[in-house]
Formats: sequence, structure tokens, C-alpha cells
Amino acid sequence: QVQLVESGGGLVQPGGSLRLSCAASGFTSNYYAIGWFRQAPGKEREGVACLSNYDGKTFYADSVKGRFTISRDIAKNTVYLQMNSLKPEDTAVYYCAADINIPKYVRSIVAGYPPAISSWGQGTQVTVSS
Repeated sequence: QVQLVESGGGLVQPGGSLRLSCAASGFTSNYYAIGWFRQAPGKEREGVACLSNYDGKTFYADSVKGRFTISRDIAKNTVYLQMNSLKPEDTAVYYCAADINIPKYVRSIVAGYPPAISSWGQGTQVTVSS
């Protein structure tokens, strides 16, 4: 059973930075995508970024491109989301998520398709406010 545990959320001023971490375990194959979604109050859950564990390729939503960076530490089985130049509209609960259907996962990130994800973390709050 896949387990995903997020950490690193908090309160930050506009223009600041935060790094989220997702400790992952339980995968039985290297063929999966892992990344981040977010959900603001009253809004749909939206894709932020993902990484193909198979080949290391990364994908981003247009709203975060150039500001957020997803990366991984293979030895630690941990995925990171470095968030820079944060804006108030980045305020949301951020969820780590993983799925074996890499193309579908990528579409949910870059094309805004509804997330069809099999494994979710518990979420971590990110608040951007002065």
C-alpha cells in the first residue's frame, strides 16, 4: 500500500519561499508519477506539478511555471516542491499524490484534467499573506 506523508507547509509573506516534502513508501514498481495538487477554499482541486519516477521528467501547471520546482531524492524516497515568489493566490492545502498512470497524471497537471489519482497524502496548509 502506497503511503505519502507531506511536511513543510506554513505561513509565508508574498514573495517568500517554502519547500514542501513528501516521503513516499509502498511502491511495487518504478513506473509511476508523483507530484502535487492543491485545493483552495471553495475551489476545485488543481494540479501543480509532477515528476515521472520512470524517467525523471517534470511537468508544471502554467500558474506555477518558473516559480515552483519539483525534485526528488531517490535515496530518501522523498519528493520536494520548492515554491518561490509565492503569491496570495497560492494559498491552499497542498496534497502529495501518486499514480501508476503517468500520461493521465501529466494531463491533470498540464491540461487541467480532473485528477484521477489512486494515492493521496493527508495535505499540508500553505498560507501566503502579509
